[in-house]
Amino acid sequence: MSANRSRYQERIIKNYYQNRDAIGLQKAQEAVTELYLSEGKKRETVWKRLCSHLEKAGMSPEQIQHLRQSDDPALVAEAIGKLS
Repeated sequence: MSANRSRYQERIIKNYYQNRDAIGLQKAQEAVTELYLSEGKKRETVWKRLCSHLEKAGMSPEQIQHLRQSDDPALVAEAIGKLS
């Protein structure tokens, strides 16, 4: 499959996987902002995305579950601050 990709494409893919945790952290920070502003169904959607980003940033599933149950954006922001 990699024979069909150019060196440039291979380098982009390699860089993505090397920086996956940093990308997840940045996206999680953006999602916390959305979490502050959202309500109802939109809030559930933001939480699903946020949990995924927190996983990629390296947070333990137990901690993610705790943050999800507390449903407090300030707590999430504090936890993300500790990751960076």
